[in-house]
Amino acid sequence: MKAIWTGAIGFGLVNIPVKLYSATEESSLDLDMLDKKDHSHIKYKRVNEKTGKEVAWENIVKGYDYDGKYIVLDEKDFEKAMPEKTKILSIDHFVQEDEIDSIYFEMPYFLEPQKNGEAPYTLLVEALKKTKMAGVGTFVMRNKEVLGILRPYENIILFQRIRYDQEIRKTSDLSVPKRAVKPAELKMAVTLIEQLSEKFDISAYKNNYSEKLMKVIEAKAKGKKVTTPKLRVAHVKTKDLMEQLKASLTAKKKAS
Repeated sequence: MKAIWTGAIGFGLVNIPVKLYSATEESSLDLDMLDKKDHSHIKYKRVNEKTGKEVAWENIVKGYDYDGKYIVLDEKDFEKAMPEKTKILSIDHFVQEDEIDSIYFEMPYFLEPQKNGEAPYTLLVEALKKTKMAGVGTFVMRNKEVLGILRPYENIILFQRIRYDQEIRKTSDLSVPKRAVKPAELKMAVTLIEQLSEKFDISAYKNNYSEKLMKVIEAKAKGKKVTTPKLRVAHVKTKDLMEQLKASLTAKKKAS
C-alpha cells in the first residue's frame, strides 16, 4: 500500500504521527476503451482549447474564475488557506458512532503510526474501544477539507470519511404518494422480514458478476459461442398486496 497523506492526529495536546492509506480496492474487472473499427486503445488528452495542442502535466495549473478573470493558485496558496489542517488531523470531539446516519459514510482509510507515535497510537485505540466512542475530526487532503470519524478497527485506527450535511440532497424533491398501511398487510410484511432475518456475514457476499464476466471473456478468447441463459422470473398474477405477501411467505417455506 502507498501512503496518500502524511501528518499527525491531534488528540488534545498529544500529536500522533501517522500515514494514511486507502482501506479499499476495486473488485470489478479493469476494462479498456477501444475503437470499434480496429480495437485501438482510446487515450485521453489534455488539450488547450485555443491551440488544440496537448499540454503536459507539468504545464498545467489550477485557477478559479473570479469575476471573469482566472486567479491561478499554486501549492503554497492551498496551504496558506488552512496551514494547520494540511498536517494535523484534529479530533474536535467524540460521539457515539450510531448517532451518525449511514448516508453520511464515504471512503474508509487505514491510519498507521510512525516513529515515536506507537505508544500514543495504541493508547488511543484502546481508549476508543473502552469508551465505544468515535472521534470526529477534519484535515486537508488534496486541496479539500475532509470530515470524518476515527474509530477502532481490529487493532488499528480507521478514518471513515463522512459527507458534509449540505452534500446530502433533500428528500422533499421526491414524489412519494401517501398510502394508509393496512394492519393485516403490516403484520404479514413483518412475518416475511422475520423469516428472512439472519445474522449478517459479509464473507457470504462476493462480487460474482466479475467472476461470471471473466468466464464470458475466456470463452470468447477461445472462440466459443456464449449463450445468454434464460431469465426465469417468478410472477404473482394478482395485484393484491396481501396475496403477494402470502405468496412470498409460501415461496420462502418451500425454499427452506
